[in-house]
Amino acid sequence: MDSANTLEFDPKEHQHLRYNPLRDSWVLVSAHRMKRPWQGQVEKPPEDDIPRHDPSNPLCPGSTRANGEVNPDYDSTFLFENDFPALQQDAPDPGSEHHPLFQTKAARGVCKVMCFHPWSDVTLPLMQLNEVRKVVDKWADLIEELGASYPWVQIFENKGAMMGCSNPHPHCQVWASSFLPNEPGLAERSQRDFLQKHGEPMLVQYARLEAQRKERVVVDNDDWLAVVPYWATWPFQTLLLPRRHVLRLPDLTAQERDSLASIMKRLLTKYDNLFEISFPYSMGWHGAPTGSYLTEDMSHWQLHAHYYPPLLRSATVRKFMVGYEMLAQEQRDLTPEQAADRLRSLPEEHCKLGEKKDDPGTSLKP
Repeated sequence: MDSANTLEFDPKEHQHLRYNPLRDSWVLVSAHRMKRPWQGQVEKPPEDDIPRHDPSNPLCPGSTRANGEVNPDYDSTFLFENDFPALQQDAPDPGSEHHPLFQTKAARGVCKVMCFHPWSDVTLPLMQLNEVRKVVDKWADLIEELGASYPWVQIFENKGAMMGCSNPHPHCQVWASSFLPNEPGLAERSQRDFLQKHGEPMLVQYARLEAQRKERVVVDNDDWLAVVPYWATWPFQTLLLPRRHVLRLPDLTAQERDSLASIMKRLLTKYDNLFEISFPYSMGWHGAPTGSYLTEDMSHWQLHAHYYPPLLRSATVRKFMVGYEMLAQEQRDLTPEQAADRLRSLPEEHCKLGEKKDDPGTSLKP
């Protein structure tokens, strides 16, 4: 310990802990581990030759889904009930168990699938801004519609086979539940406590401080900024935040929706350009709870989106959350500042568009 105290601390060389105020937990940062040679599992690179339309893909226009329903020939967003929902509206009540170790509660809800675009060979960064804006508007509509009845509406996208996406088609899922799930429940308590102690919503203050410091900002505009959070766990994790205090997606102005479409396209283009692949991730929106919470003071909340990409060293080497991460605490292998610097330095022209721009016959621009 004495010899350690004589060294000058360098976050890129010396392990340290960082606090995540949203989850009230600590992350171990061990950036020096990136020097170790990798001899572990190598993933299969994402498919790069996805057909624009595949009749056997159940998400394509005109395709027949597992339940026998035929999709319309949609030309924009398309919403339908999940054919294999994790939550159903008419599930029976399991009854109560009085023993503290064997508790159950009722769980009801609806699960929907939302296609972003009719083409299978595009993703959000390859869509036109007006098309991404339609996605944003539909997200807001769903929060308003389902949030009228349910306390939590989770919009999330699993992009890429590495994240469990079974259909190569641009889409997300929307699960509305009769209960407040674990993660938003934790964010609810943490943000409420922070406002009571510090007099300002946590993520409003955080966005202002990150905008001033700039070292973890990846992209920004007048209304939004995307940062690799100080407490990030996944290698290139980002947090997308509005600059204004906003509780939920439907509260966004027309200008904020336009600028959201723009910053999402820019951020996701940088993700794809990092390893020049269709970058896998899980993302989702967190805003103030809905349903019965709509009549309560939720001013401690700030709307935000989480992006959790698994890739670490290359298109084929991912970060594994196993062993120590499962049994002790979260750990990351490069500093958030290093990750932000790499992402920030990448071009904002998509690598695929750069390759194809001289060949109008194969243009990926819809």
